[in-house]
Amino acid sequence: MNLNIYFLRHGETTASQTGGYCGVLDVELTSAGREMAKDFAQAYKSFPWQAIFCSPLLRTVATAEPLCSELQMDLQLREGLKEIAYGQWEGKTPQEVNRQFHDEYVRWLADPGWNSPTGGEKGIDIARRSSAVLEEIEQTYSSGNVLVVSHKATIRIMLCSLLGIDVGRYRDRILMPVASVSIVEFTDRGPLLRGLGDRYHLRQSLQEREGT
Repeated sequence: MNLNIYFLRHGETTASQTGGYCGVLDVELTSAGREMAKDFAQAYKSFPWQAIFCSPLLRTVATAEPLCSELQMDLQLREGLKEIAYGQWEGKTPQEVNRQFHDEYVRWLADPGWNSPTGGEKGIDIARRSSAVLEEIEQTYSSGNVLVVSHKATIRIMLCSLLGIDVGRYRDRILMPVASVSIVEFTDRGPLLRGLGDRYHLRQSLQEREGT
């Protein structure tokens, strides 16, 4: 059996509802977000998991905890899985950022791989720190299923890095709805994308909720 990494984006937050930039702000899940975490745990508790890695932010930990509780497994927190730091854009909407930091915002939209939010991180910075976690997983687990619970931008950047997609295009090439699962299998020929943005583990009412 090959190594399979399941990438789970955290459940709904108020920022994911509004499209605001919360980055490393430690926001909590909404009530619907907590239900999304429970639905994931119920759907995936029968999987033979090797390990669960998670960003240390509240919203990701709360998303992982129902499954950890079901399995009585320890949660392995890694700083490298945190969301992009938006610097001075934290807590602001795209419209506010465009008004207050127009030139930097335009440059970031054009190439977020090599341009950062004001005082924040470039895409390549996230690629470096998250790749260190992926390398740790590959070196520790040669086969089986490993869960990685992280964030919208960070998961998209990890997928770009694994699949040979320009990191600067992560916002243009990959959708990542809240509480969605993407799967990469590590084969003899390299990483193989087996699933992207799957939310079928959620009850219908939660699948219908919008979430950027």
